[in-house]
Amino acid sequence: MATQYAIHGSTAREISASAENAVAEGRLQAGETLPPVRVLAEALGVSPGTVATAYKELRRRGVVVTRGRGGTVVAPAAVATSRRPPRVPEGLRNLAGGHPDPAFLPDLVPPDRLTPYALSHRRSPRMPELEELAREWFRRDGVPDAQVTFAHGALDAVARLLSVELRPGDAVAVEDPGFHHLLDLVQALGLRTLAVPVDDEGMRPEGLRAALTAGARAVVLFPRSQIPYGARVSAERREELLAVLAGAPEVLVVEDDGGAAVDGGPLCSLTTAGERGPARWAQVRTVSKSLGPDLRWTAMACDATTLARHDARLLVTSGWISHVLQETVVRLLADPATGVLLAAATAAYDERREALIGALAGHGIEAHGRSGLNIWVPVRDESAVVNGLRSRGWWVAAGARFRIASAPGVRITTAELDAAEAPRLASDFAASLTDAPETYGY
Repeated sequence: MATQYAIHGSTAREISASAENAVAEGRLQAGETLPPVRVLAEALGVSPGTVATAYKELRRRGVVVTRGRGGTVVAPAAVATSRRPPRVPEGLRNLAGGHPDPAFLPDLVPPDRLTPYALSHRRSPRMPELEELAREWFRRDGVPDAQVTFAHGALDAVARLLSVELRPGDAVAVEDPGFHHLLDLVQALGLRTLAVPVDDEGMRPEGLRAALTAGARAVVLFPRSQIPYGARVSAERREELLAVLAGAPEVLVVEDDGGAAVDGGPLCSLTTAGERGPARWAQVRTVSKSLGPDLRWTAMACDATTLARHDARLLVTSGWISHVLQETVVRLLADPATGVLLAAATAAYDERREALIGALAGHGIEAHGRSGLNIWVPVRDESAVVNGLRSRGWWVAAGARFRIASAPGVRITTAELDAAEAPRLASDFAASLTDAPETYGY
């Protein structure tokens, strides 16, 4: 076995160090199988226990992963570049970004000075006023608020949770089609994605069951305003998902409720089921869709174990969330004008999304989007549809970067699309399909 000559040493520390160096230098490649413990022990003249200890250290450091009968293999490299959106061509109406309408975002005015307790960041990492506002926010939807903490955006929180709970090579169940940045993140952490199909009511139970059977140790889902499909979990679907998760109490369930502040529909969260809910859970809520994409603050409610692990890692990394940022959020949330803006945004986003879905339906075109800022339109050829709309002045997102194994589609952000514009876009969409009907199947 060639790989055994890339590893040397007489102690567990020397063996693990030589294997890690071989990986770093490229002499051992991602996916390459290491020798079985007894084979390497015989080759090096050491006990199997010494090699087993070395392999355990390599697994702990994320250098290798164990795949049952597949043996111990070098962990996949962390690469996260394939799902980034292309640059928007000049002169086109951009409906591909997934961003809120700036007209409904308040002005961000940071404080000119901090309150005295904010000067002691580690002793007071969370402003009491903002922590109470966060608890009320969760409490209104029935989400348990006994443990609440903060993070720098939803992906920051999810990355920290997955990093402390899982090891490279572990599997995460994710929605398909799903949030492209999350798919990048899972890969960057050296974790495996297990695709779970979604429909208008969220994750499909049979897909989640298959992912858990395949070894998923965490599940990440959107209970509403799902990206890119626009799904919202129904009460019936919640019960079905809870029944599946009942057989996997050790699995961490993470909900990203990023559209909470501007989604007027009900929240059917897995976290609100009391004793029937998951034992290990977290729900994260951002203000990027309601107060502004550049306001990188997230509230997270979770169980006690998850809180302790998240905050322990936060303490030794960024330490705390900027109190300038926290004071800015407090001021905005306490301002009655912000509430008026959020109410107007909620109504407008619903109207604009439903207007386009209805206009497309008038042309016999199926579209999905029960909630959120986007709709998903199934197509046969994404590139042809994107280019057809481009020739008519529109820029929409090809679905490839959101998909793992699901069928093709395009995502259209409706947040800035006035309802009066929906008929023209739907007509142009239909024309793009009829340009080559044999390609699209319409």
